[in-house]
Amino acid sequence: MQGALTRYRIIAWIVGVVLIVLVLVGMPLKYAGHNDTVVAAVGPVHGFLYMIYLVATFDLSRRAGWPLGRMLLVMLAGTIPFFSFWAERVVSHKWAVQGMDTPPAMAQK
Repeated sequence: MQGALTRYRIIAWIVGVVLIVLVLVGMPLKYAGHNDTVVAAVGPVHGFLYMIYLVATFDLSRRAGWPLGRMLLVMLAGTIPFFSFWAERVVSHKWAVQGMDTPPAMAQK
C-alpha cells in the first residue's frame, strides 16, 4: 500500500501544478491575450496526466478499502485548481493512514 500512496502523492502534485499553469497562465492568455499556445500545449498534457491520476487514485482506494464516494471525491479533486493539493494532504495524513492501521485479513488469528 505504501507504493500506491507514493505514486498517488507524486501524480497528485504533478496534476495540481499542471492544472494551475493551465488555469492561471493559459486561460488568461487565451481569453485576454488571444494567444492559445499555452492551452494548446498544456491542455492535452493535463488530460493525459489526469488519466494517470485516476488510475493511481483507483489503485490506492482499492488497497485502502475506501468507500465509492470517497474514491470519487478524490478523483474529482484533480479537476479543480488547488484541490488536488488538499486531497493529497487529507489522503496522506488521514485516509491512507487508516488503511495502513488495519492489518491484512490473513494476518489476523
